[in-house]
Amino acid sequence: MGILSRLLGHASEVDIADVEQNLEQILAEGEKVERAFALVRDLFIFTDRRFIMVDKQGITGAKTEYHSIPYKAISHFSVETAGVIDIESELKIWVSGATSPIQKTFRRGKAIYEVQQALATFCK
Repeated sequence: MGILSRLLGHASEVDIADVEQNLEQILAEGEKVERAFALVRDLFIFTDRRFIMVDKQGITGAKTEYHSIPYKAISHFSVETAGVIDIESELKIWVSGATSPIQKTFRRGKAIYEVQQALATFCK
């Protein structure tokens, strides 16, 4: 999956080495990226210590917000799959202390299952 797929809302797994290089100022000393997924301009990053959501903002994407969520703070998550007519799937993540879940929309496909599987793996 390339740039066009991501623009259409398809998530794709990205190269861990590239993510670690781009986030060297964000990652703690010795922290390792285990898996990473790109969705449009956003990133879902699973490290050996926490879940990081990178939210690129604005037209150029120069403004970036980093959400750092310890795995123990994720109380639960859900996946709503696409139906026959509805072509979008939705991922919701509830974080302790937040009043509403974090929501991300995916296009039909298996990527939402891969992200959910990573959440299930790391949120022990």
